[in-house]
Amino acid sequence: MKFRIIPRLDIKGPNLVKGIHFEGLRVLGKPEDFARHYYENGADELFFQDAVASLYDRNSLHDIVKRTSSEIFIPLCVGGGLRSVDDIRAVLRAGADKVAINTEAIKRPELIREASVAFGSSTIVVSIEAIRRANGEWEALVEYGRETTGVNAVEWAKRACELGAGELMITSIDQEGTGKGYDIELTRAIASAVSVPVIAGGGCGSPADAANVITQGRADAVSMASVLHYKTIESLMEKSKSHEYQQEGNIEFLKTGRTFTQLTPCSIRDIQEAMQARNLPCRMKEAYV
Repeated sequence: MKFRIIPRLDIKGPNLVKGIHFEGLRVLGKPEDFARHYYENGADELFFQDAVASLYDRNSLHDIVKRTSSEIFIPLCVGGGLRSVDDIRAVLRAGADKVAINTEAIKRPELIREASVAFGSSTIVVSIEAIRRANGEWEALVEYGRETTGVNAVEWAKRACELGAGELMITSIDQEGTGKGYDIELTRAIASAVSVPVIAGGGCGSPADAANVITQGRADAVSMASVLHYKTIESLMEKSKSHEYQQEGNIEFLKTGRTFTQLTPCSIRDIQEAMQARNLPCRMKEAYV
């Protein structure tokens, strides 16, 4: 088994955005540019999340997915605003290989079974956005981390797998965007309770963090955003004109060239090498761009 590296791209309108704890979203660039860069540099998969789908009750990434899927040839998972089998079908027809469902899955768990029967379990990823509560347990949140549910995240993970989820994407809201490392306890609690692959997300701040959540958290794959994005921005900005990013959002932070101090921006290659140093097998691209 090879451990996968999955860049996460949160998208608002035409732009790639990033925040902390899913709040304070800043425009970072064009998602297609980042997706192409990650594909060329050895990503195993890509995860696209519609950051404002909950506001409109629909996924708005179809055009971006179509453009991206015509240029990259690794699995593309798309999440956000998928409320029905028809919604899922539309995203798959646009070019996605997998879908991630969260809000509607918790509201109507039978959607997981319906989707897995229609498209196969390997196509259905259940996304769990979890926050640690005072009692030490984790609660699953919905609507891009904005709404509470009262649902225990570990118990929900087990239930989602029983209903047919082929994979779980676990994002720690406490750690998300902070660069302080993954919630290893959360990842391990869920990975120990289910038999499907678990993707760890939220908090990666260095290559060592990615290796740690595999060795200590029992993750099968790692997803990350800021730690890769801030390494990538400089080269992409040199190739593009900043006005291309002014279609939506405040790009003042993008112009400064700054990053978060907690992060150690790195490349996919850096993460792969950190894994190999721990004897964690991963796919290595022969030539890097």
